[in-house]
Parts: sequence; C-alpha cells; structure tokens
Amino acid sequence: MPRETMSEESRKVLVTGGAGFIASHVAEAYLARGHTVFIVDDLSSGRLANVPGEAEFVEMDVADPALGDFIRQERFDLINHHAAQIDVRVSVADPAKDARINIMGLINLTEAAREAGTRRIVFVSSGGVVYGEPEQVPTPEEAPKLPLSPYGVSKLTGEYYLHFYKVIQGLEYAALRYSNVYGPRQDPHGEAGVVAIFSTRLLNGEPLAIYGDGEQTRDYVFVRDVVSANMKVSDLSLPEGGGLDGWAFNVGTEVATSVNRLADVLESVAGVQAGREYRDPRPGELRHSTLTAAKLRGRGWAPAFDLREGLKETYEFIRDQRA
Repeated sequence: MPRETMSEESRKVLVTGGAGFIASHVAEAYLARGHTVFIVDDLSSGRLANVPGEAEFVEMDVADPALGDFIRQERFDLINHHAAQIDVRVSVADPAKDARINIMGLINLTEAAREAGTRRIVFVSSGGVVYGEPEQVPTPEEAPKLPLSPYGVSKLTGEYYLHFYKVIQGLEYAALRYSNVYGPRQDPHGEAGVVAIFSTRLLNGEPLAIYGDGEQTRDYVFVRDVVSANMKVSDLSLPEGGGLDGWAFNVGTEVATSVNRLADVLESVAGVQAGREYRDPRPGELRHSTLTAAKLRGRGWAPAFDLREGLKETYEFIRDQRA
C-alpha cells in the first residue's frame, strides 16, 4: 500500500543547486508554500542573484564532507537535490569530475540525510539521457536504460543508489526524469540550452546555428511546469515497491519538437528572422528524445504551458536582462 501523503504543513527544506536555473524557481515555490528553505550551491554555474531573498544561503560543494555535517545539524524534513554537473560534453571530457559531483556528491548528501532522519529526497535525474537512443518514442519510465554519456551514467547511478537507500535503509525518494527544460534564468548550458543560445543570437541579429539537418527532436518543457512536478512529488504518496521505475517519474510534454520548429517559433516570438547556419552534426547527439509523462499525469500533474507561451516568456526575460 502507498504511504500516506506527506504533510503539507510547514517543513524545513534543503534545495541543492538553488542558485541555478531550475532549482531557484523550485526554492521560490517551497517558500510560497510557507516552508523554511535553505539553499546550498557552490556558485560554479549558479548565480547569487537567483537565490530568493527569504532563503538561507550556504556556499558549499555537494561533495564537501562539511555538507554532511550541515545536514546532520539542521535535520531537514525534505531535500530537493538539483546540484549537479549537467553538461554532457564536460562529462565526456572529464568523467571523473562528473562522477565526483553527481555520484560522490549524492552519496555524501544521502548518508547524512539518512543519519539526520530526513523523510524524503527529491532527486533530479534526466529523461533526456538515461534512456540513450530509445526504441520507443515517446519513452515511458520502464524503457531500457542505455545512457551514452558519463553524465547519463552518473544520473542513472544516482537512481540506483537511492533505490538501495529506500529498500535497505527506508529513506523515501522520488526521481524526476526531466526532458529538455527551458525558461527564465536559463543559461546556454545543459540539454535545452539551445533556447537561450537562439534567443541571444536573435537579439544580436545573428543567424541561428543548427547542427545537422535540424530535424532532430526534443521534448521541451517549461520551467514552471517542472516546478509544479517538483511540488507534486514532494507530497505525493509513493508505492512501497515497484523497483527502480516505481519511484521515477518522467517530466515532459509528450510533444516532439524539431530544432527547425523551435527556431521558427522563436523567430515568430522575437519578430526577427536572422537566417540559419547549418553545420556538421555533433558526434553522439541523440536523434529523437520525447517522454511520455502518463505516470505523473495519472497522479494529477499536467503541463500548463504550450511551447509558444513558454518561449515568449523566456525570450522576453533574456531581452529584459540584456536591457
């Protein structure tokens, strides 16, 4: 039987990576619910300006042993773990760095959470890379896991570690397998960085650089929809069993959008047509990646923003930041 839904009363919440793009929005949502929020971030890619003023901020690397002491001292009810090395190219060039942050950092955090009595960890995995080049598109949670980069391997490894902690140690967790997230505060890095890159080039009046024929597809999900998914699994009753995929939830729109289509919509939003530059395909790039989010939809979540709405808000944010 599923456990009872976690209480929505005020909780003490730790958000790692909370100075970054997605997690800063997540931290704001927890604050809006009346929770006490702490943020840990080493500012290697995050920005202090993204940290909500009402949150307590601690500058720290998630792999630092001092993080364990901090968690044991503060005894958080819930930990939302976004801090990660997120660049596939960096993971290929330096697998050890990727593993230190994404695997050893998670173990450091999880061991301390177990000792401190934390009830639940929300872990950010990646639907864009853990499935590799999937045979089934849109791809469900139960699809084979065949990551093709150290980043994908480290994210999947994180899920396996949390599965161990759940089954053997009793620590609750939910893994969110994001598709390509975009929105305000986004930088050009990560899986959906193309939205920020294209927006910047349009503002500069530069042609849009497209690798390959532009018909490769991705599932672009707006950051506010991702935030609502985080809030959902923070409180959701979870099954006692079900294996690795029993505690994992895809977060996507189920809509495949080509790079060419993305460029068309952004040009329309910006009112600018700067042209296209087609370049050689990037080695190892997935051809198609779209997720089915039926599982999370069945628990009451659904994306509220279509592509044009989300791109308009993102483009206007980037434009206003430049101004």
